[in-house]
Amino acid sequence: MNARELLTNTLSPDQSIRSDAESKLEAAARDTYPQYLVELASELSNETSPVHIRTAAGLAVKNALVARDPSRTEEFAQRWSSLAPELRADVKGKSLSALGSQEHRAGTAAAQVVAAIAAIELPRGEWSDLITQLLGAMSDQSNMRLRQASLQAIGFTCEVISSDVLSAQANEILTAVIQGARKEETSPEVQLAALQALYNSLEFVRANFERDGERNYIMQVVCEATQSAHMPVKVAAYECLVRTMQLYYEKMRFYMEQALFGLTVLGMRDPEPKVALQAVEFWSTVCDEEIELAIEAEEAQEYGEEPERICYNFARIALPEIFPVLMDLLKLQDEDADEDEWDVSKAAGTCIGLLAQVVNDDIVRLAIPFIEANIKNPDWHGREAAVMCFGSIMEGPNSKTLAPLVEQALPTIIEMLRDQSVPVKDTAAWTLGRISDLCCESIKPDIHLPSLIQALVLGLQDDPRIVTNCCWAIMNLSEQMGANAVAYEEGSAPQTTPLSPFFDGIVGSLLQATGRPSNESNSRTSAYEALASSVTNCAADCLQQASNVLVQVLDRQEQLNGMANQLVGMDDRNNWAELQGNLCSVLMAVVRRLGRDVAPMGDRIMTSLLTLIQNSSKQSTVLEDALLAIGAVIAALEADFEKYLSAFLPFMVEALRNHEEYQLCSISVGLIGDICRALGEQAAKYCDDFMNALFANLQSPVLNRSVKPPILSCFGDVAMAIGPAFEPYLPTTMSVLQEASLVAPPQDPSDYEMTDYINSLREGIAEAYVGIVSGLRGGERTAALQPFVETMFAFIALVAAAQVERSEALIRGTIGLLGDLASAFPNGELKVLLQQQWISEFIKAGRGRGNTSETRKTAAWAKEMVKKASA
Repeated sequence: MNARELLTNTLSPDQSIRSDAESKLEAAARDTYPQYLVELASELSNETSPVHIRTAAGLAVKNALVARDPSRTEEFAQRWSSLAPELRADVKGKSLSALGSQEHRAGTAAAQVVAAIAAIELPRGEWSDLITQLLGAMSDQSNMRLRQASLQAIGFTCEVISSDVLSAQANEILTAVIQGARKEETSPEVQLAALQALYNSLEFVRANFERDGERNYIMQVVCEATQSAHMPVKVAAYECLVRTMQLYYEKMRFYMEQALFGLTVLGMRDPEPKVALQAVEFWSTVCDEEIELAIEAEEAQEYGEEPERICYNFARIALPEIFPVLMDLLKLQDEDADEDEWDVSKAAGTCIGLLAQVVNDDIVRLAIPFIEANIKNPDWHGREAAVMCFGSIMEGPNSKTLAPLVEQALPTIIEMLRDQSVPVKDTAAWTLGRISDLCCESIKPDIHLPSLIQALVLGLQDDPRIVTNCCWAIMNLSEQMGANAVAYEEGSAPQTTPLSPFFDGIVGSLLQATGRPSNESNSRTSAYEALASSVTNCAADCLQQASNVLVQVLDRQEQLNGMANQLVGMDDRNNWAELQGNLCSVLMAVVRRLGRDVAPMGDRIMTSLLTLIQNSSKQSTVLEDALLAIGAVIAALEADFEKYLSAFLPFMVEALRNHEEYQLCSISVGLIGDICRALGEQAAKYCDDFMNALFANLQSPVLNRSVKPPILSCFGDVAMAIGPAFEPYLPTTMSVLQEASLVAPPQDPSDYEMTDYINSLREGIAEAYVGIVSGLRGGERTAALQPFVETMFAFIALVAAAQVERSEALIRGTIGLLGDLASAFPNGELKVLLQQQWISEFIKAGRGRGNTSETRKTAAWAKEMVKKASA
């Protein structure tokens, strides 16, 4: 392999040359891995090689060590670790030597390689002298580039390695980093690298932050760096302050009083946007922390406890000083800025929104004068800033405080949807979305609604980003003023709602908006979502229009189905798949809303969806959308769905067997439950296919474990539906459930992911047992349960005695199972089992005040059942 030639060709403007070189490098990495690494490391450390080649070599080495796909990280680590020690030492030596390169880019590339190797070796107890070597290089005052790159290597290493791995060397790292970050450092490049390394190491120097003297010195160095004349250093110092506040809020009171308050206000006024952004971010971080502290205090109060952490109310104290600065920053918009580009004005709006959540009503008296002074400003910057400020303070203050202000401001904000400035219209639409989401009760149907709907519908024809916000506002209105928000008797929808007179116009305009040729700013998808929400929440007097929406959706879906074979290129296929997903979401909404009234359209709906599945080219997202839509049809048609089963079952079983696409498989498991609930005892004739597929899925080594709890729960759905016909599957099912109950909880209580999985697994087991007991008891076949009673009691005992944190759903499910067993055997058959001491204690725990009323009711019922069965 000629490394230099291949690396040169990877940078060629000629795509064919570039592609050829990249494929040859990939082949070399795969087939001659040791030689590949050595040659690239040699090129990286070669001072005579052009800098762009050396940088490319470093990047290639790093990519051979760090997997882009997290699932392959261990594979890459093993590949490196399997190399001969002398070869690994050679690559490490060359990488370390390249740190001293006078070419900055080559040194940075070498620092990335060093960190990539460290990420593999340090957690395994290898390369123990790395930090010592890097700290030694830091002391070479004659080579500024070496010091800079060594600090970068430390920073990159701290970024990619767990804090506990480096905690033993925290003191040495911190000393070196702070040494480089001091204002006395003559090289701004070294100071910048030191501050960036400090940012990455802040999390594991917690012990140092506990010591007043060390913490004071760190904060002094960072605060002094915020005054640097070198702009990148200044920005990095403010980034460190943000991170410090995030990690060490409880230690910041003294520094806020002495320095940080003034520094950050100055920073927000800095003419350099990057500095101002970080200073605003500092206060956003303060708000984030104080919002979290308020939640913690509320939870502690519920349990009659003192909160573990104290809130120092930094935001409330600073409000009179920082809020005027933030309002000034709101006016620094750039009309030509990309909507996704983060700037000072957007950061200020976000910070005001967070402040409102922290200080509540206090923000209103400061915001209103600014809004009133600018809402009709001839300069669009002022108008946009005013309406942004108004929208930002909607969450936090009391609704009674905001109500009169919203009522007064609404006509003006609605009128702003016709403003000449696109940014003003966009922010006005967003603010109307916020009002309809958070203060909807202030929108008076007879006063505001006609003009509001008219303006939003008009906005659907505007710039894509305005369309997106208008759709959001329509969704909020439909959810808060629609059928599901109106109190009515169970089983019957309200005859009308305040939105009913406008329904036809809204869905017509949304259908027009969904016909846009592109999905810029997510406008087309937003229109489909608003259409689905409007239908979901429509009243009885709008059902005919909802039916018309279904017809138009089917027309479009059938047209798209006919185009499936004409798609060329990835963009076409992706666009087709996205549109089909949108259409399926609206179809689901209409079918759910119409219920059994959709039956006359059943043939057409199912033909369209089955055609979509056939045309999907096995694109998993399209299949998922189609299956979810069919789930809605099953729920609507119930037993009448059986006539479509013979055509649908082959597709569903194929999806069940697709273990690689676990989400698709999970949806199919849910459909089995839907079919069984819909068909009842008539589902028995299809259950061989269902149960065999479910048993096979549980044995699959490929299937994601998250699908297994729903499979267990599905056994209960099947048993509940088919009753005594479940008996042939009983021995295998009970064996599977017992085996699943033996999966051990994590040894480490902080392994929350595994704890959650164990809880969901046991919830699935409980739901399965409940369904089986209910199904067989309903079919008067409780005798078939007798051999498995002790197994079920053992499971309940396991949950009752569990040391790991149990979900309330699991507690409720197992106590419910206890009650079901007691009621299934009311004649004393289980008397000995039911009189065990732990059973009464477990039921008592379910009746505890910390649980919801649903759990307490279940426990009270179970107590009665146990009492009767053990009398």
